Amino acid sequence: MITNRRIRIGVMGGASIAERMVVPAIKMLPEHFELIAIASRSSDKAEAFASAFETTAITGYGNLIDRADIDAIYMPLPTGLHEEWVGKCLTGGKHVLVEKSFAPNFEVAKRLIEQAKSSGLVLMENFMFRHHIQHQFTWNALKEGSLGDLRLFRSQFGFPPLDKSNFRYNIEAGGGSLLDAGAYTIKAAQWFLGSSLNLTSATLYIDPVSGVDIHGNASFVNNNGLVAQLSFGFDNYYQCNYEFWGSKGTLFANRAFTPKPIEEPTMLFQKGNKSETIKLEADNHFRNLLAAFHEKILQDDNKACLDELLDQSRLITAVQEQATKILL
Repeated sequence: MITNRRIRIGVMGGASIAERMVVPAIKMLPEHFELIAIASRSSDKAEAFASAFETTAITGYGNLIDRADIDAIYMPLPTGLHEEWVGKCLTGGKHVLVEKSFAPNFEVAKRLIEQAKSSGLVLMENFMFRHHIQHQFTWNALKEGSLGDLRLFRSQFGFPPLDKSNFRYNIEAGGGSLLDAGAYTIKAAQWFLGSSLNLTSATLYIDPVSGVDIHGNASFVNNNGLVAQLSFGFDNYYQCNYEFWGSKGTLFANRAFTPKPIEEPTMLFQKGNKSETIKLEADNHFRNLLAAFHEKILQDDNKACLDELLDQSRLITAVQEQATKILL
């Protein structure tokens, strides 16, 4: 158990999200974290990345794990590399904050979660949106019954095609829209509707060249009969939202998953004949998530994180296994 309030953290990989968002957020929390080192497989990339944040460059992921002066590792590697490197981090006694999706399927997730449980280490997935202030507005509306009896939850996350060299089009790297954009919509459904969700239908559209799913849809239902309809993809007009439809009104969250730290997100609340657009405060959900990761480590509390990881992987695997697959 770590007794020093300042966690010594290393970064494994030089992904864009790490450089643009997560490492700057780590540097915003000097009372929580000390950035010890950044590792890459390329020495040139490690040097450039580390220099930008005034820390130590390390060549090779294994050499980062071997550092005795590191307590935790942030891992922005593609999903296809998580089984190997999350496992090695846990074996090396490191807490892990890993980019979504945590695992390519339920069986891999289960093995890594069992390893984290037996080692008593915190293993957390970087779904940063859950830590943004805008969603407290949603929770308050639901608790107050402002929408009446809930009928439907709907969420969409998709964007235009990326460069085909992107790892998201590489099946061995864990590519595909389900593990990327789709995972956000599934996490939102799990968060708001609870852990009793079960899949009712799913479709994945497969690129015959790369073999990855380019877009898809899935429907779930919980034990109260509340349905979640989810859509996602890499070949879509940009959408990033969720909506609750109730007997008395609707609540729509725009830019629900990716608001920038300086952006003031909006919520559209409709009830009766009235429609109100509510602008909320800007917030840095990357900083907030890191603070939550820090708290979990200090509290020596990994149960809730691991239960959520396992359930998220269960839902993703259900879509993978039961989806109707259509070649584009």
